Amino acid sequence: MRAGKPLFVRDSRAGYLLTGLLLGSAILLAIDSATQRLKPVRGFMDNLVAPLFVIAELPYMTAASVGETVASRRALLDRIGQLEQSNLALSHQAQGFLALQAENDQLRRLLGSDVRLASAALIAEVVGVPPNPAVHQLVIDKGAGNGVGIGQAVVDAAGLIGQIVDVTAFSARVLLITDASHAVPVEVVRNSLRSIAGGTGRLDRLLLEGLPITSDISPGDQVVTSGLGGRFPRGYPVGTVESVAPDASGALAVAEVAPSARLDRARHLLVIHSAGPVRDRDDVEEEGAGEPRRDGFPSSQSSDVEPP
Repeated sequence: MRAGKPLFVRDSRAGYLLTGLLLGSAILLAIDSATQRLKPVRGFMDNLVAPLFVIAELPYMTAASVGETVASRRALLDRIGQLEQSNLALSHQAQGFLALQAENDQLRRLLGSDVRLASAALIAEVVGVPPNPAVHQLVIDKGAGNGVGIGQAVVDAAGLIGQIVDVTAFSARVLLITDASHAVPVEVVRNSLRSIAGGTGRLDRLLLEGLPITSDISPGDQVVTSGLGGRFPRGYPVGTVESVAPDASGALAVAEVAPSARLDRARHLLVIHSAGPVRDRDDVEEEGAGEPRRDGFPSSQSSDVEPP
């Protein structure tokens, strides 16, 4: 009987092949580390196996992309929910303000005072800042062609920015309230104490100078425009009192005020167009006649405090 072919062949040359491959790999590694001769070959092999890496990483990249999308959608939904709650709260406050405004107008009519005129506003964008650090000004993208005129007040979402001091056809220059040449009539919300907020040349500081040493003003008091002078409408936030101290003479007090507006960060501003000065008849009688100057004060100043 003929013997069958053995199932497992012991005489295999696979070991020799493996040894040859190991030796060849060692030689190639030595050549590659010592010279640059195999650099083109290595680049070709990298390009050849690159699709394999992409295919291997595809499930992980897909999972990461899906997870990021889900997380972004969840974050957006949370943000939308927060904005809806904020909008509801602001709507509630606005309804209260409308009722207060109606009551205020009724009281003004009973007292014989003029009702405050509504102010129209023009949205403008900051397009430039003068390179001189000693001059606190901004350049906006609205000019005379948009109804912008010298002396109009400029505000942002937080408070008073300054006033228009130069106008061209398509742009305008805004003088900030912190400029050393600027001053604005103000009053303290808590007790209606009137004063003048002068610029200091610092974006984070205004000064109320010439206050009587016995003035009822303290840190935390809110300061708004008083409307005197006819240049700035009444009631716009100017800043918050941070400190009150006697001046060098000791007879008067000086209050430092942090501006409410984001003077160095505001991008979009509002230029206030008023049909007329937003003021009361009583204010007009107190301020007297006179043409307003650039700083917002009439030529015949009748305020209790002289401008700094």
